[in-house]
Amino acid sequence: MPKPKRLPPIHAMLAFEAVARLGSFSAAGNELYLSQSAVSKQVRTLEEYTRTPVFTRHSRGTELTAAGVTLLQEIQPALAQLSAGIDRVRQRHDAHTVTVIATHAVAQYWLFPKVIAFKRAHPGITIRIQSDNAITPAVINKYDFGVLFGNGQWPGLEASPLFHEYVYPVCRVDMPLPDLNHPRDLKQLPLIEMDSSDWDCIDWRAWFAHFNEDYEPHPDALTFNQMSLTYGAALEGFGVCLGWDFLVSKAVNEGTLKRVGDFVYDVGKMDYLVHHAREPLKPAAKTFQHWLLESVRM
Repeated sequence: MPKPKRLPPIHAMLAFEAVARLGSFSAAGNELYLSQSAVSKQVRTLEEYTRTPVFTRHSRGTELTAAGVTLLQEIQPALAQLSAGIDRVRQRHDAHTVTVIATHAVAQYWLFPKVIAFKRAHPGITIRIQSDNAITPAVINKYDFGVLFGNGQWPGLEASPLFHEYVYPVCRVDMPLPDLNHPRDLKQLPLIEMDSSDWDCIDWRAWFAHFNEDYEPHPDALTFNQMSLTYGAALEGFGVCLGWDFLVSKAVNEGTLKRVGDFVYDVGKMDYLVHHAREPLKPAAKTFQHWLLESVRM
């Protein structure tokens, strides 16, 4: 990684961002607990680094220059990323906080109810969940734990199995269905599509391919890019969606949804609770790990 060039002081960038966002030096001073003159001094420092004015001051207030607009577009996301990173580090090393990253569906439908039960048993431990469909093994070191789908073999990570993934079609319980003797028979039904082009997830094309069936989505099919949205559309009676067992089994057991045929795609892989192998777990994380793994063995 190349050595970064000399940067202006963080206080100067914070003052500039606050003035740009709030529209005045006095409002920025109130937010930052600084005097107006102190904010002006910080902005002048930034202008010395950039060698150009970043604001124009007139009777109607303060306005960004063209250079100021460009600088704000660069600084705001950088400050947000820096703030988020510091929060993650603080939470990661907080003795009473456990951080976990998982996909949106796993976080909402599998992990969330377990965290609620864990909190009742361990009220002194805080669980912070980050949901992100772009989760990869590379980001796990930013958290105490992650939930990854695969074969359980990731270099540098310790993995404990949580649940298998079985995928089968479901619809609302009152939706009329014809006789279904083969997976190909489902093609006559209104299928709710999953657009998984931005992440690794089974869609109808992959599901039918498992049964050696070709499939092309109807151009007018209802389409979503999240499991939870296809699930919601099925609950509303718009058609048949692919149901991951961890997501839909509760609704099927309660009679809100029903399975469509008895066709099941056993993906052959599992979801695992993973953590960085070279960094020891703090006591709160060990407690959560032990509790969660025991809950899936029951």
